[in-house]
Amino acid sequence: MGKIAKLLDIVARLSDFDEDDTIYAAEPWTEDSAAMVAPEPDEGLVPAKAAKAGLTYFIEVFIAIEFTEAWVASQEEKPSQSAICQRLIEYATNDA
Repeated sequence: MGKIAKLLDIVARLSDFDEDDTIYAAEPWTEDSAAMVAPEPDEGLVPAKAAKAGLTYFIEVFIAIEFTEAWVASQEEKPSQSAICQRLIEYATNDA
């Protein structure tokens, strides 16, 4: 089970995590939201530690990696970690 960190810090280290895991974060989602990476339980609910911390499902790690890599590649200049996190939040909120 992962440690709680800021969503921005998790997004900045996406490649460090197992692609089969899921990101859970406190709403409303911002780059400063408390968040953690953990395996999704077999029953598909939020892991107990994440639920106890008030975190909800955010997005699977593999989707976050695919989305952010594609978005960064489409930009003329490499965006800041803050911009990447904000764009992922928008994607998770509106499109995922």
